Amino acid sequence: MSDAQPKSMDEIMALCKRRGFVYPASEIYGGINGFWDYGPLGAQLKKNLRDAWWRDVVMMGCDGLDGPDGEAVEIVPLDSCIIQNPKVWEASGHVGGFNDPMVDCRESKSRYRADHLMCMGKKGDKGGQIYAFIENDDASFDAALKKLSKYVKQDLAKGDIDLCPLTDLSLEELAITVGPDTKTVGTLTEPRAFNLMFKTFVGATSAQTDENAAYLRPETAQGIFIHFKNVVDTTRVSVPFGIAQTGKSFRNEVTPRNFTFRSREFEQMEIEFFCHPDDAKQWYVFWRDWRMQWWKDIGLGGENLILREHGSDELAHYAKDGAGTSDIEYRFPFTAPGYGELEGIAHRTDFDLRQHQEHSKKKMEYHDKTRGELAKNGQPKGEWYLPHVIEPSAGLDRGVLAILCEAFTPDPERASGVYMKFHPRVAPIKAAVFPLVKKDGMPELARPLFKELRARFGHLGTIEYDEKQSIGKRYARMDEAGCPFCFTIDSETLSEGTVTVRHRDTLDQERIAIGGVGDFLGEKLGV
Repeated sequence: MSDAQPKSMDEIMALCKRRGFVYPASEIYGGINGFWDYGPLGAQLKKNLRDAWWRDVVMMGCDGLDGPDGEAVEIVPLDSCIIQNPKVWEASGHVGGFNDPMVDCRESKSRYRADHLMCMGKKGDKGGQIYAFIENDDASFDAALKKLSKYVKQDLAKGDIDLCPLTDLSLEELAITVGPDTKTVGTLTEPRAFNLMFKTFVGATSAQTDENAAYLRPETAQGIFIHFKNVVDTTRVSVPFGIAQTGKSFRNEVTPRNFTFRSREFEQMEIEFFCHPDDAKQWYVFWRDWRMQWWKDIGLGGENLILREHGSDELAHYAKDGAGTSDIEYRFPFTAPGYGELEGIAHRTDFDLRQHQEHSKKKMEYHDKTRGELAKNGQPKGEWYLPHVIEPSAGLDRGVLAILCEAFTPDPERASGVYMKFHPRVAPIKAAVFPLVKKDGMPELARPLFKELRARFGHLGTIEYDEKQSIGKRYARMDEAGCPFCFTIDSETLSEGTVTVRHRDTLDQERIAIGGVGDFLGEKLGV
């Protein structure tokens, strides 16, 4: 691992607010925990990342790669509703099993994920006090160690204490535990299940009963599974193929935290890829490797990005022996030196289709005419089976956050003190056109160039035009916004017909013909 210091999350969040990437939701009313809004630059950045995923996955079929079967990868789109029949979530296991262990503090009224609380006590104590601290990281560890030292009136080192998860405590041990934000013993309640789905009610009646109860979806995947047969019956797709969609999901997180990393409203980019059970392993490897490469190509390359295979003790409820699961993880400033999940790639087997088949009593099996025993004419008789599913599921908001963290580049030599090193493909502002001064005919040349670039590249992102303040201040604003190229109209433009191109990352400047600016930018943007 690099010896470089982690970037400051406080500084990143400050820039996001200052330059209009991310705002606290409902800020003028004090905000609402776990919800964030995207400002002008953030909304465009998020759209650019979503569009890149959509183009590469859906429109280009893994950017034109052939699958392990040697054929082009086929993906079709879907857009399913946020609210579905509640039976969907009963079949998927979300109603009965989508729970986190939760504890409340009677004194501070705070609520914690029990599996996020670690407990510490002095080694050698039997039946002594146990003290809890939130999050197993160095900062909270040191704070809790200082707290414990006060209780035992003794300077303690890390080797002097024992650790255990809060969920491993007995009721007797829990009764002598001090919560993270209190000084009183025994204020934490017993852990209990807390369902993460947001409940709502459908219909015109005022009575809120189980008959008209519904849920905001906790994931987009189930909308794909319940339409598997509809897609097969109404299109010309055949297994292997995938269904992809992006959209909002909602989880009533007990402790939303770390900026937009763990929010209660978030957007997903999900693919459910259906294949024959015998081919699932090779398709899993294909998707795992391609998705890792995609994030690298979008600007997250380097040691901050890793691919981690799950151990057998981490497999989800839908997995079984031999089913692979891996996470693409990014080292965020708040997880450093560790990593946080960016995208999961899972071999879900036939779990979801089988569950919906059993609960709905509708046949989900696929008839594959290319398989089965051969008939007398030498053609396959066909085979009925429930396809296995490979699921690459990415968090769009986490992707935006990772790109923001990766792009944030302190540079004390610049007037801005920092610049956002976005990959040109996702940069919210693709280029800026500046007249050096607001006179001498420069705006008259700059405005037509701006309109030309906006007409040609405006569908990819913003083309900025600014003629106010000094050129240095305008460059500084573009550095903080992450604009990769600035085109300046100056006196030589009037006499020689050339403009100055300023490169964001290197600060190099070069002159090109004003008539060649469009082609220059198109080449840099890859269009």
